[in-house]
Amino acid sequence: MIVEASLSGLFKTALMILGALVLLRFLGRVMIAKRNLDEERADLAREKAFVKERNEKLKNFGKVSVSKSAPKGDVQDVDYEEVN
Repeated sequence: MIVEASLSGLFKTALMILGALVLLRFLGRVMIAKRNLDEERADLAREKAFVKERNEKLKNFGKVSVSKSAPKGDVQDVDYEEVN
């Protein structure tokens, strides 16, 4: 069995390898762009939640409410001492 190499076969193989590399590079860039978009959406959601919580706290700043249900948010029960 004699295997002969041809110039056209060499070019075809080189083009296939080059095409595969270009395709992998393109897919890598698409995946990086998708990851960046997902991170940006998560950052925006965190920022919206932060702004909403801040506005809620500013709206209720200085107000006192008494309820029997569990408190919302980060509440700390503090004892006090009378000073004479």
